[in-house]
Amino acid sequence: MSTDRTRPAGRRDQNGPRSAPSGPRSASNGPRSAPNGPRTVPPQRSRRPQPHRPLRPHQWFAERLLAVLSGQRPVHWMLGHTIGEAYDQLAELAPSTPLRATHGSRPVLRHCRGAQPATGVVEAFASIAAGDRVRAMAFRLEQGADQRWRCAAVELGGERLTAGAPSPR
Repeated sequence: MSTDRTRPAGRRDQNGPRSAPSGPRSASNGPRSAPNGPRTVPPQRSRRPQPHRPLRPHQWFAERLLAVLSGQRPVHWMLGHTIGEAYDQLAELAPSTPLRATHGSRPVLRHCRGAQPATGVVEAFASIAAGDRVRAMAFRLEQGADQRWRCAAVELGGERLTAGAPSPR
């Protein structure tokens, strides 16, 4: 391994980094000059991917709840992530797989938003799409003394409305 610090660690050739031309470009080695002056080259954008932001607690829970309520994961997958009646609510909802795939289209999380009404509490809602059907899901997260978030309540809604049908009141 080389101790030369001007070269990247994996580079084996003896050439160093190329330097930019110091003088103005002539017509033979660069872009042609426009009648009003030299042509400027726009700066290039970096091709580096943007850093992936970690999911917020309500987004993470929405994905997990979707997996359970669509039948992709068993209810007990949420055992350590629920408190109070939330696990009972999931156990009651999950067997009917209310968010299951319809006509071969797998359900996906469309939107998920959360609000923090008090310290250590997040109330969130999500919309889930499967084919032409959109369902609503609401849930409450509470942060324990160990700083872990746990689901405290889950509700589903979103009856399918058809054109021309009166809305339920």
